[in-house]
Amino acid sequence: MVKSRTIELVAPSGYPQDPSAVERGIGRLRREGHRLDNVEATRRRFQRFGGTDAERAADLNRLADPTRRLPDIVLAVRGGYGASRLLHGLDYLGLRRLAEQPIAIVGHSDFTAIQCALFAHSGVKSFGGPMFAGDFGAEQVSAFTMQHFWSAISRPSFTVTSTTPQGQSIDVTGMLWGGNLAILASLVGTPYLPPVEGGILYIEDVNEHPFRIERMIYQLHQAGVLGRQQAIVMGEFSGGRLSDYDNGYSLDAMIEQVRSVTGIPVVTGLQFGHVENLLTLPFGATAHLVSSERGFSLKLSDYPHLA
Repeated sequence: MVKSRTIELVAPSGYPQDPSAVERGIGRLRREGHRLDNVEATRRRFQRFGGTDAERAADLNRLADPTRRLPDIVLAVRGGYGASRLLHGLDYLGLRRLAEQPIAIVGHSDFTAIQCALFAHSGVKSFGGPMFAGDFGAEQVSAFTMQHFWSAISRPSFTVTSTTPQGQSIDVTGMLWGGNLAILASLVGTPYLPPVEGGILYIEDVNEHPFRIERMIYQLHQAGVLGRQQAIVMGEFSGGRLSDYDNGYSLDAMIEQVRSVTGIPVVTGLQFGHVENLLTLPFGATAHLVSSERGFSLKLSDYPHLA
């Protein structure tokens, strides 16, 4: 049984394309006893965005108001594009109050930009996880995604495991951070990419060919970001298509190239990305990563969780 929570919706990126997904999400969450705030964010439209830049930034800046009671969960409506347009207009000083609160700020994909900026400027930890329209509003909700989400945000620690065989054995501890690879690459050279030292970087993307994935990883490598990390954990890279021209240049071949060039351990098989069955991962948590030929385990602790 899931405890009733207050959930505030934010729409920093695109608008939901399917109105029925919005209604399904609202109905499901309310039937479970949750209170939904800022539902109007699901119905705003401005060009391809979920509202004007000012409206979308206001969704987040309202959380900086010290007179407002904070929700339990801040849930992104969807991804797409648009979060980068807001980064210069967020009230980072006011949003620092979130860093000391048991609040779950949740989303993935384009929301990675918000997560990086909040951590870099306000020290706020968040969660890579399901989003309102695509996950809570799906025609068939993933029981795996929902069970892991509610469990992850309600416990002080948990462990993710995978049986995907790993080509190297590692045992490292560092800060877990990352998200969508295209967004991370786009933040290189800006003040919104956290200067993480000794971290464990998780990455994912959708509809990207292996050469485009490699190019973005090279950008992180050549900018010095990867050299400061202890390991890369590869999530799902769904939707990419190969052709005869690739001549054996596959995702696996690309990963081997990244290993050889960066010298950094690369772990594969993390169930995170643009997929139906999605893990929830705490951005900013302390992570202990152990891998071997039998798979890997990722123990996570030291992140905000709901009582």
